[in-house]
Amino acid sequence: MEYPIRINKYLALNNFSTRKGADELIKKGYVFINGRKAVLGDQVYRDGDVTVSDKVPKKSYVYYAYNKAVGISTNPDIKTKDILKVTKFKVPVFPIGRLDKDSRGLIIMTNDGRVTDRLLSPLYVHEKEYVVKVEPNFSDKFIELMGSGVHFDKFVSRKCKVWRTTAKSKDTFHIVLTEGKKRQIRRMCEALHHKVIDLKRIRIMNVELGKLNEGEYREIKGTELDTLLKSLNLR
Repeated sequence: MEYPIRINKYLALNNFSTRKGADELIKKGYVFINGRKAVLGDQVYRDGDVTVSDKVPKKSYVYYAYNKAVGISTNPDIKTKDILKVTKFKVPVFPIGRLDKDSRGLIIMTNDGRVTDRLLSPLYVHEKEYVVKVEPNFSDKFIELMGSGVHFDKFVSRKCKVWRTTAKSKDTFHIVLTEGKKRQIRRMCEALHHKVIDLKRIRIMNVELGKLNEGEYREIKGTELDTLLKSLNLR
């Protein structure tokens, strides 16, 4: 979490309420900063002590690994199918980050704003692994260039791990990114004169897609959750 931060955002990220709901809690006098009643617009600093009245129950956090299908959006839109329209979760959650509508694979769904803040912040580096199929067939040089940094749209991608899915693969490879520019893999491939035919995310940090069917989700818990939260400095 980056400081200073507005008190309503702080409360939302710590799962007390939405930002709008947090404003209502502040108006009712339920929120205190360093022992003083908070007011709308207050800032919280790193060493600040924020307390909330016992009258306000804190929600329990949940974390799900979800397998998004092609054609499903990660952003709510009345004109398109999005994850929350096609899948019913046990509790209200939201997707962390994006995965293009024409891509598929792993999305983490949660109600924990702290995880969103850490995973999307440019201050933190986290691995995301993809399996990519392209046309035409690629050469060893293509794999080398993809891993060494690709120039596209006045941007140069970070060096990354890239390898053929099998020793004889000519059209499918794995890539591990530690950054998340919009449609980055597709743009990298286009810069090297290849078109992405299929793009599937199979891992975010230590969380793996595994054998999860499209449109289904599973709870992230136990050691898997503990490792994830420790990696994000949330435990």
